[in-house]
Amino acid sequence: MRYIKCLLAGAVIAVASVTGSSAQDDVTVSIGDLTWTGAKAIAYVIKAVIEGPLDSEAVIVEGLSDGSVIMAGMDKGDGSSDVYTDLWMPNRQGIWDKYIDGAQSVGVNEPYFGTQQMYVPAYMADRVNTVEHLLDPEVAAMFDKDGNGKGEYWAGDAGWKSTRMWQVKFKSYGLTDLWEPEILPDATFKAQLKTAIQREQPILFYYWTPEWIHAAYDIVAIEEPGRTEGCEDLHLDQEDWLEASHYNCATSDASIYVAYSKSLEDRNPAAAKFLSQIKLDPDVVNQWILMVGRDKMDPRDVAEDWVNDNMDIVNGWIN
Repeated sequence: MRYIKCLLAGAVIAVASVTGSSAQDDVTVSIGDLTWTGAKAIAYVIKAVIEGPLDSEAVIVEGLSDGSVIMAGMDKGDGSSDVYTDLWMPNRQGIWDKYIDGAQSVGVNEPYFGTQQMYVPAYMADRVNTVEHLLDPEVAAMFDKDGNGKGEYWAGDAGWKSTRMWQVKFKSYGLTDLWEPEILPDATFKAQLKTAIQREQPILFYYWTPEWIHAAYDIVAIEEPGRTEGCEDLHLDQEDWLEASHYNCATSDASIYVAYSKSLEDRNPAAAKFLSQIKLDPDVVNQWILMVGRDKMDPRDVAEDWVNDNMDIVNGWIN
């Protein structure tokens, strides 16, 4: 990484002597400190590119983890906040409407896509891989862990709206007589998944991309019916959310962006150009999350090593 920085620094200085633009390109880029592993991994890769090939300065602002605060700082354009590393849409429609479509003070790159699906390990896929298979009592019995006649599926953590969403889906698919949700913390579930796969036991579970389990395990998504008008009608904040909601189709993919303050176009044009052109591969993000989240590697080392080894991709982002 140091070799790349030294090599490219000379080129940057040479260009700056002709263009006179180096002062702007030296403005420090302030990166939000979102809490989930994927966002942290992306933050360190962005930092590594800015401080390496771009030969500029970047800082991950410790504790800057509230998405609304990050966006407000980006809107001000004062350098207090410049990058929102992992903007999930339509989850954050409110801040999109306010700053990206409304004030137009925040720009975004081309997104990658995130999914939410039910999964089984690949060794179960020949027996169960569609919602229709889940309607088979013999299939459900394979996943019955407590002997009460119902198969268990992990729906998520108690605090997640998606946990309620999956319970609505199972109701809407007519599965509640055969299946019941397990509502457990993510870490507890991951320990169960590891054990089940080691023993090749049946396990049915909700998960999303990107996340490291996709890089660590061979898992297969359950096929759901395609989306049609009116197939999704959720009221998850109501007291009678389960009875009031209906959802009998596949979940729409989320579009996931890197957002940046457009003030960087004047304050640090090279960084702004890079942030507008960065294009993330979800399979690569899964690998970063695996190393940082599961293997507990230093995200700075993961990012700098990846940038050093993938300059062909990075050059496409910055040129």
